[in-house]
Amino acid sequence: MQWIEIDGSKGEGGGQILRSGLSLSMLTGKAVRFTHIRAGRSKPGIMRQHLTAILAAQQICAAQVSGATLNSTELTFIPGQIKSGDYQFDLGGAGSCALVLQTLLPALWSANGESRVRLSGGTHNPMAPSTSFLQQVWLPLMDRMGAKSTLLVHRCGFYPAGGGEVEITVYPVKQWQTLHLLQRGKLIEIGAQSLIADVPDSVARRELNIVKQQLKVEESKLSSVDVSSARCAGNALLVKLQFEHLTELFCTIGTKGKAAAKVAQEACDEAQAYLTSTAAVGEYLADQLLLPMAIAGEGSFTTSEITDHLSTNALVICQFLNCRIDIQSVDQGTEVTIQKQ
Repeated sequence: MQWIEIDGSKGEGGGQILRSGLSLSMLTGKAVRFTHIRAGRSKPGIMRQHLTAILAAQQICAAQVSGATLNSTELTFIPGQIKSGDYQFDLGGAGSCALVLQTLLPALWSANGESRVRLSGGTHNPMAPSTSFLQQVWLPLMDRMGAKSTLLVHRCGFYPAGGGEVEITVYPVKQWQTLHLLQRGKLIEIGAQSLIADVPDSVARRELNIVKQQLKVEESKLSSVDVSSARCAGNALLVKLQFEHLTELFCTIGTKGKAAAKVAQEACDEAQAYLTSTAAVGEYLADQLLLPMAIAGEGSFTTSEITDHLSTNALVICQFLNCRIDIQSVDQGTEVTIQKQ
């Protein structure tokens, strides 16, 4: 049996090392042994959302697993055959549904039939991509690469209660297509949306007014959405930038005691930093494009900087796949190229 050894303390030392390793283990059939899991975090080891991803991956490919317990810093994962089907998983709180889905989708795209996954947990979390980001940015790019799926958000889930409900239908990939995103193309539209649950409408109005003023957004492209079916009060501000070749979405989360003006300013600052750069792909999207492009065997994009997340993810991917990932500084940014060896 071929074993891959992954030291979770290397590079950025976070949960992405575990998630990418699990995805690639399922895809390649290579057994993996993780040590020092999340050693770079203040609370090392497996947290609840990581445990959900591990147990979900185990179910999807009938893996043999040891070390899958909360706070464990070591894990072995011996994958079996990937099985399409109907699955349901509960993160038990506000853990990120998006991060769990991104762990499972590469395997389910390679299955021999259609799958449906229902997840309960957080949909709009600090420090994680939102389900809105998956719907509007990442999944449309995956569709262009031949990996099709349909994501529905039945209920938003905010910290701390979580309780969001999402459902995704995943279709097997017939043929991966390469994707090159070296330029974003012409700006088509800027819009913003404020999601509010048990929060005064005035919060949304203040957020959207700041976005309107700072990013020069047309009134018709601003909206507030009442998501009061959520299990606890919450707020998320989404700023969407639609370009000729891709869409970017910047999400900031409102929390208790955080002023609406601060929420809006954070979103505007992120959007403005992207707009003033020449890179096609934002910092977070860059991390999430690397693995599917490597699966496809080829791809490229420009991004604003070489982050620890990006470099670490590249190292994990190259342990499993016979590919070369070049990350080079170029004028006003970074160019990433993926090629089969």
